[in-house]
Amino acid sequence: MPSLRHAIAADLRTQITTGFFKAGERLPSEPRLAADYKVSTPTLRNALALLQAEGLIEKIHGKGNFVRHPLRRLTYTGGHLTPDTDLHVTIRTTNLRASGDLIPLLKVPSRTPLTEFLYLTHQRESPHSLARIYVPRDLAPSELPWCRPGWAESQETVTARLPTPEEASTFRISSTLAVLAITRVSSDTTGRVVEVARLVLPGDRANALFITHHTTEERGTEG
Repeated sequence: MPSLRHAIAADLRTQITTGFFKAGERLPSEPRLAADYKVSTPTLRNALALLQAEGLIEKIHGKGNFVRHPLRRLTYTGGHLTPDTDLHVTIRTTNLRASGDLIPLLKVPSRTPLTEFLYLTHQRESPHSLARIYVPRDLAPSELPWCRPGWAESQETVTARLPTPEEASTFRISSTLAVLAITRVSSDTTGRVVEVARLVLPGDRANALFITHHTTEERGTEG
């Protein structure tokens, strides 16, 4: 027999998928839903958390729970994000100094001046992806948009993990939904690190595509 939270989630899921609650529509308040289902507020919130983890609803602080529009998926490949539809982007720049793990990643002394570029993409009103790019300030552009410098090499580390509280709040996702975290370190032809990029993609809207090019080495023959 399903638990109360699973039974409530199943009922609400049916109402959403059949169109009783439409995309973008606000669900009844949590106290109202708890009263309708004759359960405690914590039990009701546990049921809503299941739907949030599935990407069916999102909770907007101070406004309530809303049915999500169908999520557009992003594909990360070759150092680029490729959305299957246009998303709008907000960009914020901040001047800071190197600290923590940025020091070994950028191979710079502590407190080296850096510029952080924060890129946040949205689908309608829903946050979709987050990127923080760190560049030594002497390499940072004076104007946006920023054209990436020429890269000789990029190394990427990809991790699937649970979101931080800040990430869960930013993306309006459950703390139990995994995110794809990508750290990219790019160097120029001299070996200098020219940027460190940190990209976070919620697991319910992201794909990662890796392409390997195989080469055949010609071996000389001994005469």
